[in-house]
Amino acid sequence: MMKSGIDQDALIKAYAQAGAQQGEALRKAVADATLKALQGRELTLENIRKVVKTVTQTASTGIAQNPGAAGDAEALIDKTLAGIDAALLQAVEANRRALQQFVDQGAGLQEKQFKDALANVEKIEDAFFSAAGKAAQAAGGPLLAPWQHALDALREKGSDTGARATSTVEQLMEQAQRTLRDSRASSLRAAEALMQSYSALVSGVLIGMSEGLQGRTPSPGSAGSEEAAPASAAAKSRKTR
Repeated sequence: MMKSGIDQDALIKAYAQAGAQQGEALRKAVADATLKALQGRELTLENIRKVVKTVTQTASTGIAQNPGAAGDAEALIDKTLAGIDAALLQAVEANRRALQQFVDQGAGLQEKQFKDALANVEKIEDAFFSAAGKAAQAAGGPLLAPWQHALDALREKGSDTGARATSTVEQLMEQAQRTLRDSRASSLRAAEALMQSYSALVSGVLIGMSEGLQGRTPSPGSAGSEEAAPASAAAKSRKTR
């Protein structure tokens, strides 16, 4: 049976046959199944919840079918949560790599989509705990207490997913702020360079204007003065007549 991209029959069989010594193999099987299911869909918080819920329900079904699980139920649940955590850790890393590309292209904290994406990364751990807790409550029965105990212990310790999500968000925010500062500094330098060039241009124009004005103003002893002297003499000659 397939649900949310998970081969539940295969996973139930793994739980039904698992003992304390197969715990690591079970953790890996859960991690692989969870990751494969996440890879087969858009990586939204809602889809993460669906996948975690399905894995939790499948684990409960498989553990209930395990004749030797009476004393190992919580150990098997711990391996289940560790497997889910390992898969979600990869989901956080996928988000980090995708968002890093946006930061490298100049995306900043002022952009809504970038801020929303960071907020969703921070919520992955909450989605994990919430979905697993609700699925465990729905399963009820003798497995409810072991599930609750295991989840409480993980919440108190903190998941690897949560720790990675926190560091990822902090790193990306710092890089985005640095990119914004660098962009502002670069824009300021460009503006300063432009103004310096503009001032030099104005100075050049002003010098050109000054030279033009000087060229139109006759100076004493120039050709213009020599032409004016005969004209003045002719005028005086006419007056004496």
